[in-house]
Amino acid sequence: MKFVTPFLLLLAGLLLMACSEAMPETVADNESTEPAKPLPPVIVEVSFKDAASKSVPVPQPGFWPHWLGSNYDGISSETAWRADWTDKPPQVSWRRNVGIGYSSISAADGRLYTMGHNEGNESVYCLDAETGDIIWEQSYPAELVNHLNAGGPGATPTIDGNFLFTNSRDGRLICFEIKTGKIVWEKKLTEAYQMEVPEWGFTCSPLILGEKLLIEAGRLVALDKRTGKELWKSAPHMPGYGTPAPFEIEGTQYLALLNNDCLSIARASDGTEVTTFNWPSPFDTNSTTPIIDGNTIFISSGYHKGCALLEFKNEKLTARYTNKDMKNHFNNSVLFQKHFFGMDGNSNLGRIVRLNCLDQQTGKIKWREAGFGCGSVLISDGKLIILSDEGTLVTAKASPESYQEISRFKVLDDQCWTVPLLCGGRIYCRDSAGNIACVDVRQPSPDQ
Repeated sequence: MKFVTPFLLLLAGLLLMACSEAMPETVADNESTEPAKPLPPVIVEVSFKDAASKSVPVPQPGFWPHWLGSNYDGISSETAWRADWTDKPPQVSWRRNVGIGYSSISAADGRLYTMGHNEGNESVYCLDAETGDIIWEQSYPAELVNHLNAGGPGATPTIDGNFLFTNSRDGRLICFEIKTGKIVWEKKLTEAYQMEVPEWGFTCSPLILGEKLLIEAGRLVALDKRTGKELWKSAPHMPGYGTPAPFEIEGTQYLALLNNDCLSIARASDGTEVTTFNWPSPFDTNSTTPIIDGNTIFISSGYHKGCALLEFKNEKLTARYTNKDMKNHFNNSVLFQKHFFGMDGNSNLGRIVRLNCLDQQTGKIKWREAGFGCGSVLISDGKLIILSDEGTLVTAKASPESYQEISRFKVLDDQCWTVPLLCGGRIYCRDSAGNIACVDVRQPSPDQ
């Protein structure tokens, strides 16, 4: 799911009412009630000398290595799943609670990785994708940072070969050995960059680009992914809550980051900021990842700020259009066949949030559909996979012509602001209380 001024009292009251949390008191029949094994307060450390240093090839089926997936676009390449549940509703294969938070899920080699908070500790989980069983779990003390929301981790774990990179809500950046969960190195961002925990905490997901790890820490920072040693840092800005987006123009690699001052473009080689586009948020809440398509960059923010399609040429940014027809509060829109599909509106006014389809080239609205609250969108096989903020899973055609619903299925009961994951014909949904539901939508075998 990504630093700081307080809200107006009236708005804070509205937000508090909208974002209040209630931990579930019941457990599904097929959910394990066995308590997790206690963990030591300090994680055992290993070095890159001890850990395998070469990335191993990962098979593409069931591979979702980081925030927004393999191509950083929110689109899954999977096709062997069924979107129509009219005659046969999907089954929930398993449920598990991983603690409070908004972290999405990454996946590789039949394993899932996510994060959660429980009673002053944050945990990183490695789960069996088929059963939900815990393969390993590592915990450490962490702040909840539950300002007008449930709190807990909001960044998505990043898989890079034999290693896993995570970012806690209070800025503890950790590199794990992915097979065992042992720590390779860690870095406390508040200490390294002399900054306080931002108002909404750290929610930037680690980005791996070659040998670099990129992270938002009041500026864009590049670290050696093997050691955590700083390589460069860009110009400082008011921290935002999104993740940097990599792109290449005429042989030069760049990074686009939406902070709470502007869209900043920096060279990936040395962090030099080459240009900016002024984009302050009304309440310092810019939290989305820029969407790159060729030499265009799309940005969007909530609180009536709106969106912009910018052209990057000769290391300058110019706006093709700006409007208020796509105001993403925290979940990204997804670009598919030259149209943006995303939630337009704020979490505190969830009943009037709309799922919008916006023409990329013109910025014009093609259609709007209400009823999902401040939910999230994933696209696969030409279909929208929508998780409403009240836990209803919906499929619809990803068509610019009109909203064309296919099926819906109630999955979770708590606040759902986290984008689901489609992996191996299963959709993994998560709510802020930490409940994960594995929904089996695999195509039936020929003999069934």
